Amino acid sequence: MKILFSHNNFPGQYRRLMGHIADKKGVRAATITLKSNKNRYALPRVDFELHREPKKEIHPALYGVEGNVITGQGAYKALMAHKKKNGSPDIILAHSGWGASLFFKDIFPDAKLLSYYEWYYHCHGGDGEFAERKRYDANAEMRIRMKNTPILHDLAAQDWGQSPTQFQKSRFPSIFHDRISVLHDGVDTEYFSPAEGTEVTIAGKTFTSNDEIITYVGRGMEIYRGFPVFMEAVSKLQKIRPNLHVVVVGEDRIAYGPRRKDGKGMKDEMLEKYKFDMSRLHFTGLQPLSVLRDLFRISSAHIYLTVPFVLSWSMLEAMSTGVLLIGSDTEPVRELVKDGENGLLVDFWNVEALVETAVRVLENPQEFEHMRGQARNRILNHYSQDDLLPKYWQLITDVAEGRTPKLTP
Repeated sequence: MKILFSHNNFPGQYRRLMGHIADKKGVRAATITLKSNKNRYALPRVDFELHREPKKEIHPALYGVEGNVITGQGAYKALMAHKKKNGSPDIILAHSGWGASLFFKDIFPDAKLLSYYEWYYHCHGGDGEFAERKRYDANAEMRIRMKNTPILHDLAAQDWGQSPTQFQKSRFPSIFHDRISVLHDGVDTEYFSPAEGTEVTIAGKTFTSNDEIITYVGRGMEIYRGFPVFMEAVSKLQKIRPNLHVVVVGEDRIAYGPRRKDGKGMKDEMLEKYKFDMSRLHFTGLQPLSVLRDLFRISSAHIYLTVPFVLSWSMLEAMSTGVLLIGSDTEPVRELVKDGENGLLVDFWNVEALVETAVRVLENPQEFEHMRGQARNRILNHYSQDDLLPKYWQLITDVAEGRTPKLTP
């Protein structure tokens, strides 16, 4: 079987799957990705680039669409050259939404297309209005609706689709639901596991599970992942818990939601707005998985906040290590976390509730110890890569061979 992966920042969601198929006989895989992608991996790669940026003079609602077409055009040109030497793949696994896959069925009409869907945008009642706490105007309605253009083309062209969670699938139009399977890419539960005696050194100080540690992890520092709420809570918690240390992993940028003009995230804004003891507030930047895992292992509590949006891998990885999770009471989190059983949920915007919950956990950790085990069990029983990767391979095989997948929606 010849497989072509498509992801602008490969391997992305295909990282675990790539390892699973590496030793399978008769499988040849390659990837098409942006030339600027600096990730390293073993697969042969086809690089593409954009010959220009979208024109600023274009209608604002079409600016992103033109970018999608330009992206698709770059992928088209690169793959036509690749096709002359390597022929067509049997199946293409494409990360949808960015435009690269727009013309795949034109280049490879006989190849099957299995699209990975993360998000379908809604003008109202979705992530943006939740984050902004106000209703979108007409211009925003048009812009957001048009963001779905490349996704709708992928839905029309696909042979089958995949979405990682029930919530994320539910955002797609119902007419496509019977051709989208819910299948998460899985968690390495052996790697992300509890371990006594773990130590983590930050800024010259070594921490263990005997210390009061609250962790926060995000690609960026933005409203979408509750960073302002978290920081306000930290400013209050530091006054109540004099031995508390807080560790923030992530870059000072906006990963999700409207970008700032200065290109930064909300770190400086929050540091100016609230008072902190900086000797007990640690910004580590991005960290390797080994550091992330060890931080989860020693955390007194891990705080994960999100608007109704794509669920972060980090939340599942944290749960797999047996962390005590304090999460936002929003749909993506509720799919995995039941309040009082395998974690604690608080209203996304309620800073006082977040502070009170964290204080209860820090004052009486033994009272919540059972939730740690239940959090790990949730991942072991439903999201372990050892269970999901064979199902993933079966899905790929079914689609490649033209069968209705056994993994039904």
